Amino acid sequence: MNNGISYEEYLDKNGTLTYTVVGVSMLPLLHQDKDLFTVRKKGKRRCAKGDVVLYRRPPDKYVLHRIIKVRPADYVILGDNCINKEYGIKDRDIVGVMTGFVRNGKSYSINDTVYRVYTFFILNTVTVRIFFKKAKGKIRRICKKLLRR
Repeated sequence: MNNGISYEEYLDKNGTLTYTVVGVSMLPLLHQDKDLFTVRKKGKRRCAKGDVVLYRRPPDKYVLHRIIKVRPADYVILGDNCINKEYGIKDRDIVGVMTGFVRNGKSYSINDTVYRVYTFFILNTVTVRIFFKKAKGKIRRICKKLLRR
């Protein structure tokens, strides 16, 4: 964080953290420099499939992505707008769990029906979304090559 305190320290002190979205990995749910997200400190309980978590990537990078699979010792995590799954994320890596977000001044909870439907859709279309994003990238590369000729 900008004030010299880590996310962990802030959550230890305050219990929750609201922060500006940085990056495009959680589109279309969260928009960079436009939306805010709120996380609560992760407790001892394991996270669930569908939870959006703030976790630490060594050495000191923090990422907000969704859990797409819970395994006995770790989690598989993927941003809603990403194609590369991350494996081996452990409970100790997870700093907080998203409880809601703000868009255009309106607050949304993860318990809202629309959010729950969105999460159901995102979790059940992972394979299809990855396929189409990869295909779209290949088509773009082919078109660039053809246009250079």
